Amino acid sequence: MKCPFCGHDETAVVDTRLSDEGDIVRRRRKCNVCDKRFTTYERAEIRLPQVVKKNGSRTEFSRDKLRASLELALRKRPVSTELVDAAVAEIEEKLLSAGLREISSQQVGELVMAELKKLDKVAYIRFASVYRNFEDVDAFSKAIREVSPNSRKK
Repeated sequence: MKCPFCGHDETAVVDTRLSDEGDIVRRRRKCNVCDKRFTTYERAEIRLPQVVKKNGSRTEFSRDKLRASLELALRKRPVSTELVDAAVAEIEEKLLSAGLREISSQQVGELVMAELKKLDKVAYIRFASVYRNFEDVDAFSKAIREVSPNSRKK
């Protein structure tokens, strides 16, 4: 590990500790040349699939974009931050377990819809109205019937 102070290549590990969750290793290091100490952190690199947009372009999966979409749909709804965190983690877990190198934005949208349906029906309808680009009131009504506990499937 290169010393951030003098740039020398040789440093010694003085102390190693795991985070409380056990997913990050914290190391205290000391430079063999300038004797200054610094901290490094190690964590596993998780490779989520690239997202293929409707126009064919590819982009890195963004946890922040995912969270922003959920929060926008859930705006002014009684859903805790912990539940949003859990939904983000659930979607990421599904993406990782799929083992794909690429995933379409439509598939990501469907995962978001499934989580919103579990979290809050109003947020689900909000997201669906934009995501599915409802053309008329009938499509909107159909989505509402889909989540309404009083509706009966015919």
